[in-house]
Amino acid sequence: MEKSQVKVLVVTGVGLNCEKETAAAFQCCGASAEKVHLNDLLSGKRNLDEFHILAFIGGFSFGDHLGSGTVFANRVKTRLADDLKKFIADGKLVIGICNGFQTLTRLGLVPALGGAVFTQQAALTENDCAVFRDDWVTLKADPASPCIFTKGIDTIRLPIRHGEGKFVADPGILAEIESKHLAAVRYCAPDGSAPNGFPENPNGSLNDIAGICNETGRIFGLMPHPEAFLSPFNAPDWQTAKHRDALPEWGEGRILFLNAVQFAAENL
Repeated sequence: MEKSQVKVLVVTGVGLNCEKETAAAFQCCGASAEKVHLNDLLSGKRNLDEFHILAFIGGFSFGDHLGSGTVFANRVKTRLADDLKKFIADGKLVIGICNGFQTLTRLGLVPALGGAVFTQQAALTENDCAVFRDDWVTLKADPASPCIFTKGIDTIRLPIRHGEGKFVADPGILAEIESKHLAAVRYCAPDGSAPNGFPENPNGSLNDIAGICNETGRIFGLMPHPEAFLSPFNAPDWQTAKHRDALPEWGEGRILFLNAVQFAAENL
């Protein structure tokens, strides 16, 4: 199908606040993105079957009470578990950004080792720096990862804004994530080399993990915000780039959404 026929569901409400830029990210890649309140999904007014891509966005769902993404994940799991299982079984795509990544881990949609959805195997916990961190980071993508969203990426700069972004998992889970190349992106130094601790790894994530996917590569969560870097003018150094006549057409975050839209257009 054409990219314009790809339909994206951007879940909104309950304290989330990145719906406009997330919808814009998919729309600038040619897809049709619709912002739908969580309550409309829970009530059955709207259905996941209408869409090809599901986006759990950033923000502070339910005020981060009981931990980031916990209440949101419980609502989804209680009321939408069957619909979500069908969505995944149909080969559709899911992305979770920041609070959305926290929700994905609590739902057990990533890493979902062995296909065990709704069994939590990893978490995002308080930053080692003990404060909310608002900064820019560099990520290194794993070329061997099955992740659909990160195809063709070497390094990428993205903004972060979170207080609970430290990726943690038990040693056995972490070893399997590594062996299956599910750690799609890691924090790194600006030149792509391993980070030298804080602030290059801004939260103390184990193995410098910034985002993971499931084994199919179609479900992906990350803490940094690609939707916040769609325009080159979002970059902190855009004036320097413009002076060098090196300002690109798009911000670096767009590629993740373009990869998803292209995959959906070709496969769904």
